[in-house]
Amino acid sequence: MELSLNNKRVLVTAGASGIGRSIVDAFIKAGARLHVCDIDEKALTKLQKAEPGISVTVCDVSDLEQVRRLFEAVKSSLGGLDVLVNNAGITGPTFTKVEEIDPTDWERTMAVNINGQFFCVHFATPLIKAAGGGSIINMSSVAGRLGYPLRTPYAASKWAVVGFTQSLAMELGPENIRVNCLQPGFVDGPRSRRLRSAQAAALGETIEQCEARMFAKTSMRQRVSPEEVAAMALFLAADTGAHITGQSLSICGGVETLR
Repeated sequence: MELSLNNKRVLVTAGASGIGRSIVDAFIKAGARLHVCDIDEKALTKLQKAEPGISVTVCDVSDLEQVRRLFEAVKSSLGGLDVLVNNAGITGPTFTKVEEIDPTDWERTMAVNINGQFFCVHFATPLIKAAGGGSIINMSSVAGRLGYPLRTPYAASKWAVVGFTQSLAMELGPENIRVNCLQPGFVDGPRSRRLRSAQAAALGETIEQCEARMFAKTSMRQRVSPEEVAAMALFLAADTGAHITGQSLSICGGVETLR
């Protein structure tokens, strides 16, 4: 078996930057045909200039009608679908006590992080069934296996992704559709740096103190790269992942606790 996608038709949500962009790059190198959506039109334009062979759609995955239009574009551009990478997600309220969370922020976090995944799976499943099977990869987080105080909306949504994934794997397995989720840890990049800054401010620490405490609770004392997360997504999408389903796979260097 090899890490090749051989013209497999793939949709990556929130694929114009961050982990999503790394997944797009890895899948292009593996020979996939891609459609990418993102809420950031400028980032999508930049991506398409760099990779003119892909098709793109501006889409907020929490909006059912926008997702419906996204899948019409997918059918038009790719003619079907073999792989869905449900990568879109937001951080939600950061380092906020539960009694101080604005309920609209809670609802927005759930709308993007779990409703958006459902909407995409809802429209992707008939296409993947028609293709004779394929792969769905949902993005969770180490916050989907560990409690995360002061980040309850994010953690709750990422735990929901795990239950969604395991249930889908059982439901869709007879259709030759495998469903897994990825649980990245502390991923290097601008988003991670913004979170560390917010955490340090909330706890009255310097960023250096915050990061030292974070690494002390990570077995390998290291961040992971977006490319490592992309490599795991590729492994699951390719024939190498042909009999892996219902799994929650952490790419985290051994995050032990988020307290």
